[in-house]
Amino acid sequence: MKKLALAAALSVVATGAFAGGYVEPAVIEPVVIVEDTGSSAGGILVPAIAVLLLVLALHHT
Repeated sequence: MKKLALAAALSVVATGAFAGGYVEPAVIEPVVIVEDTGSSAGGILVPAIAVLLLVLALHHT
């Protein structure tokens, strides 16, 4: 009976020793996002057309 209790106690201790074992961390690859950029003239085109229309409207009157 003592041997059975000793075996049970040792099995509990042995399994508890491996409960927090070392696990190699997962390597996460970085995600690369590539965006196409617009032309440099894209931001000036609409205001330039607006100024041109304003000049034409004021010139007509």
